[in-house]
Amino acid sequence: MKLALQLAYKNLIRAGLRTWLNVAVLSFAFVIIIFFNAFMQGWNNQAKEDAIAWDFGQGHILNNKYDPYDAFTLQDGHNIIPKNINNATPILIQQGSIYPEGRVVPVALKGIDIHQKTIKIPSKKLSDTTNQIPAIIGKRMAASTKLKVGNEVVIRWRDKNGTYDASKITVVAIFDSPVATIDNGQIWLPLDKLWKMTKLQNQATMFVADKNYTKTNTDNWNFVSQKNLLKDIEAIIATESISSAIMYLVFLFIALLAIFDTQVLAVFRRQKEIGTYIALGMTRPKVVKLFTIEGTMHSFFAIIIGCIYGIPIFIFLNQTGIAMPEFVGEMSIGIDKAVFPAYDPLIIFLTVLFIILSSAIVSYLPAKKIAKMSPVLALKGKLQ
Repeated sequence: MKLALQLAYKNLIRAGLRTWLNVAVLSFAFVIIIFFNAFMQGWNNQAKEDAIAWDFGQGHILNNKYDPYDAFTLQDGHNIIPKNINNATPILIQQGSIYPEGRVVPVALKGIDIHQKTIKIPSKKLSDTTNQIPAIIGKRMAASTKLKVGNEVVIRWRDKNGTYDASKITVVAIFDSPVATIDNGQIWLPLDKLWKMTKLQNQATMFVADKNYTKTNTDNWNFVSQKNLLKDIEAIIATESISSAIMYLVFLFIALLAIFDTQVLAVFRRQKEIGTYIALGMTRPKVVKLFTIEGTMHSFFAIIIGCIYGIPIFIFLNQTGIAMPEFVGEMSIGIDKAVFPAYDPLIIFLTVLFIILSSAIVSYLPAKKIAKMSPVLALKGKLQ
């Protein structure tokens, strides 16, 4: 085995530029696979963390008449706040319309406790004002309605009896959140103000559970766990991961094809060398093993070269993050201005193992032809 390794190493070094071109392509594929896996894992982690911090908390407690995916359930999807629900922030949701610059914009009015600390909505800013009906909105909502801090806008809603009413609200703050689901088409108001406006005193549409919440069975209310709420994000990430996997598998295929072609060419051009090995007493299986090891060594060189230039890049990106374009913020999945890759040692190990095994397989396929060669014809440089 030691002799085979020494011979394989010397043969690769003597091959010169051909070896290093194969190594360069294979190392690039190696770095690309590690990078995209880390990028998707980092995106997944950040999206979950942001969704939990801004929207999901430790879970949602929904009124049984309310369906988050059906706006028509908002009118009746609320009830009196139960006394046995503790460590959860109540939110009342009602439909309304605002009229910025003469346009009609349908919105969801969300009343929230101004003192809550369950999610990162800056509800405290609703208390630092003397305005009659203060409101806070997200950056996306502000951009679509062209509203700024201090602007007043007419709002119309219906109370519990179905009677329309209207007033003016004042935008007291605009928050910037990576989670679009608590921003687009939504206006956040003090809960007590929305109670008064809609005459739905002491009622809520849903609750956001905090870390101290203990699940209790309550009539008319359904608990949705954090795990279930995160399923949509995980499905989106899984879809994106498949798309990325196709791309870096193409790179790997090109690199392995180069190794395969090199081995086929080696068997064809080095017939005299193969015949000499057999004539000197080396068995055919050992010659096949020699050429297989020689091809597999490309992957070891590629991993070493990939580490030399890949590790500094990975460390840099892990510290600075990967800046994301502005349009990404409009996606329904939470994504920040920069994604910080997350490198999983298991994924790196499996990637290294996969590349080595793939290289060994594509090296063995052309090398096995040696087992059928006649040593006499090989010494003459002729294939059987």
